[in-house]
Amino acid sequence: MNKNSSILALLLITGIFMSAAGQELSPREIVRKADEKFNGEKTSTSVMAMTIVRPTWERTIEFKNWTSGKEFALTLITAPARDKGQSFLKRQNEMWSWNPIIGRLIKLPPSMMSQGWMGSDYTNDDILKESSVVNDYNHEIVGEEELDGRICYKIKMVAKEDAAVIWGHQMRWIDKKDFLFLKSELYDEDGYLVRTETGSEIKSMDGRLIPSRIELVPSEEEGHMTIIEIRKIQFNKTINESFFSQQNMKRVR
Repeated sequence: MNKNSSILALLLITGIFMSAAGQELSPREIVRKADEKFNGEKTSTSVMAMTIVRPTWERTIEFKNWTSGKEFALTLITAPARDKGQSFLKRQNEMWSWNPIIGRLIKLPPSMMSQGWMGSDYTNDDILKESSVVNDYNHEIVGEEELDGRICYKIKMVAKEDAAVIWGHQMRWIDKKDFLFLKSELYDEDGYLVRTETGSEIKSMDGRLIPSRIELVPSEEEGHMTIIEIRKIQFNKTINESFFSQQNMKRVR
């Protein structure tokens, strides 16, 4: 091989390497892909059950959930009978609840976003998706770990100074192959671990793999747990903005 051929080969190899390196995903992009895979790139329509576990009792709530991006969400309680018909609406920065028993529509103030939803360990913010794991945090890959036989990115997410979020930072374990959220640790502003979430029972739903069971365990409340079971979900089905209205809160089924 002459000198010119050697230089050409070196340039080709370097070009291939640089091209591959350029295709590596940033930590923000990894989180975005995992978030869109679980919640839908545009919309999602789901049927779920939530079991609230306490040291001396437990109860299950069934509900339907519709989302469109991060701006719109509507949740309808379908069981048990005493809670059936309650609904919750998010339109951009406004959140509302409707209780058919008392016939009252209530606007939820920002101070209520950190309160438990329906008595569970999930907050109103979690259910109504006020915050964005993509836009409200700075992201950093801090390592890799294996969970349930899957190699995961371990990503630290630190809340931006101007973000209206209740978590100071999060740790997320995201499967490298299928971009699945498999574990999350959520910390308060003082750096104390508040809760841990794990995803399991991975199933194919509407053409994509997702964890169908999410377990949330609070750090300082022994015997407390909330379990979400996804029974059915559809992604990117057309949902008009008019669906997410106060009027529809009272009639959606």
